[in-house]
Amino acid sequence: MKFQPIGLLALCCVAGVAGAAQSAKTQTFAGSITDSECATANHSLMRMGDTDAECVQMCVDAHGATYLLTDGKTSYQLSDQKTPAPFAGKKVTVTGTLDEKTHTITVTSIVAAR
Repeated sequence: MKFQPIGLLALCCVAGVAGAAQSAKTQTFAGSITDSECATANHSLMRMGDTDAECVQMCVDAHGATYLLTDGKTSYQLSDQKTPAPFAGKKVTVTGTLDEKTHTITVTSIVAAR
């Protein structure tokens, strides 16, 4: 069987994409669920509620903020914006894959920290 140059190039591209997809490694991240208005989890400036959880939820609901995970130094975007809701303002462990360029975690699971 003889490969055409274009067919061989297409095969190489598909193999490269498949290899890149497999290189994303599932990781575990610990931190607090906050929002993009208070990315450092310092809710004292906004204080949109009596608790951090209320502030996070109000910023998401009233201001169109998004849920983030912060570890105190770095904040990560979360691909899933429904699962974090019950954990607003709480310490959690997020499992997923990190896109280092966009600082976005593709969320596999979120559980309360122990």
